[in-house]
Amino acid sequence: MSILYILIPIAIVFVFIAIGIFVWAVKSNQFEDLERHGSDILFDEDEPSKRDKQ
Repeated sequence: MSILYILIPIAIVFVFIAIGIFVWAVKSNQFEDLERHGSDILFDEDEPSKRDKQ
C-alpha cells in the first residue's frame, strides 16, 4: 500500500509532462497541416534527385 504514495505522484507528474508537450506542440503549429505530410509518402517525386542521376 505504501508504494501507492510513490506511484501516484509519479503518474501525476507524467500527466503534466504529457499535457505540457501537447500544449507546446499546439502552440508551435505542429498540427497545422496534417493531410499533406501523411500523403507525401504515398506519391513519387516528379523529378529524380541528383543522387539518382549519377
